[in-house]
Amino acid sequence: MIKKTATDDQHSQIPFIANLKFSQPSLSKCILIILTITVNSLESQASVSSHPTPPPIPILPIPTSHQISWQLTEMAFFLHFGTNTFTDREWGTGHADPSVFNPTSLNATQWVNVAKDAGFSRVILTTKHHDGFCLWPSDYTDYSVKSSPWKNGTGDVVKELAEVARIAGVQLGLYLSPWDRHEPCYGKTIEYNEFYLGQMTELLTRYGEVREVWLDGAKGEGEKYMEYFFEDWFSVIHQLQPGAVIFSDAGPDVRWVGDEGGVAGTTCWSLFNRSAAKIGDTDSQYSGEGDPFGHDWVPAECDVSIRPGWFWHPSEAPKSALTLLDLYYKSVGRNCLLLLNVPPNSSGLISQEDIQVLQEFSQIRKSIFSHNLAKGASIYASSTRGNGHDCRYGSQNVLEEGIYSYWAPDEARSNWILYLDFQEVITFNVLMVQEPIQMGQRIIAFHLEVLNEEGKWKVATKGTTVGYKRLLLFPSVKTSHLRLIVDRSRADPLISYIGIYMDPFSVFKSVPKVVNGSEPLQQITNRSSKSYSM
Repeated sequence: MIKKTATDDQHSQIPFIANLKFSQPSLSKCILIILTITVNSLESQASVSSHPTPPPIPILPIPTSHQISWQLTEMAFFLHFGTNTFTDREWGTGHADPSVFNPTSLNATQWVNVAKDAGFSRVILTTKHHDGFCLWPSDYTDYSVKSSPWKNGTGDVVKELAEVARIAGVQLGLYLSPWDRHEPCYGKTIEYNEFYLGQMTELLTRYGEVREVWLDGAKGEGEKYMEYFFEDWFSVIHQLQPGAVIFSDAGPDVRWVGDEGGVAGTTCWSLFNRSAAKIGDTDSQYSGEGDPFGHDWVPAECDVSIRPGWFWHPSEAPKSALTLLDLYYKSVGRNCLLLLNVPPNSSGLISQEDIQVLQEFSQIRKSIFSHNLAKGASIYASSTRGNGHDCRYGSQNVLEEGIYSYWAPDEARSNWILYLDFQEVITFNVLMVQEPIQMGQRIIAFHLEVLNEEGKWKVATKGTTVGYKRLLLFPSVKTSHLRLIVDRSRADPLISYIGIYMDPFSVFKSVPKVVNGSEPLQQITNRSSKSYSM
């Protein structure tokens, strides 16, 4: 019996070698050794290349999981409600008799259902506004629902809303005003900070999970000087509700956009320097645009009311659905969250005219964004990470909804382009682009080109920052070929989603001045329109 050697086994595994005959055995053996080494080398290289390409390194700063969750909600309901609802005021004096608060038909289920049906997945309640009246029976003051005739002083608005929201799967947020025009110890530094933290602790330990804590630096001129211990407050809030984000003029988790019109800057970074902002004294432009060199991740929230005032007033009417659509483009569509205030009336219900507008707003959004034309395209990229062999970074990922799959170009490339080819001509006027923000905000500038009938590429629209979501509107174009080009980026750009849509509701006219190099067009809405054909 002849025993095979390892070399013999390798010899037999190379078919064309097995059939070769050599006149000199030594030559045969040398060639066999050379070929064996070559095959082993190739197998080794194949083994190495079969390993997946790791993801690119995130570019700092990056969001926490709670900030990502906040951003994914896109829109939240603000509920301004209290004694001002019954006194026809915006800023109460703190002297209104608690007996005025008597919402005989209060129905928190209606509030939550209206919000949810309109596409809002978070509700934030003004548990105490500047007048100091509390919508829960606080142990630290009698100026609350327990001194009102509503439910004979046994009611608790916060409790009712929290229970309903939990059942409906809607996230709960609470606003507790630092400025308190009723509390006698306001102005006494230690006493009031202890008082405020005592009330905050009640709210964060009695009503289950709270996903956002909202506070601001609002205070009228000539009022008592008061030093707030914000950092102490923030630490206690995060300790009691670790899943909550904190909103204020300067974060720490979410920042004010700098105005109460619901509009962000056309350039809007989630990057921010908290040290450059002060609660109650912020630079509106800095708040609205963020900072490309910021060291902190503090995205912006755009607050605006559906009515002229924040509290319900019988003489006021809601904005139109098309106005809300415009605000959506300029808040959610600019990397922010839209916080829309919808104040309950003196009966304790959201008014029917507000509900009608919200229903129309929801229908319009669904009509526009339910059909992404890009999904009918063949898509390819100028390059793909991993030499184009790793589908985890392929261009097809930009047609999958969500931020956790994305296209990544190959490293060290000078051009970043995504091409979309359609089998027939399409008409559209809206571009949506999203970044995987968990990897950091990267894109500085980009533009969209379409191939015209003459076979020339023409710019359809251009923008600056992207972030979680960017929406650009422009005059309708027709084409069967388009390309998205990233002009500048803080690192290799990553794109998680591209949407191409047709908005038949918005009409545009040219604006001669370009603002921040982005969106050289102005949206004009027909605010007298009362009904929409879907």
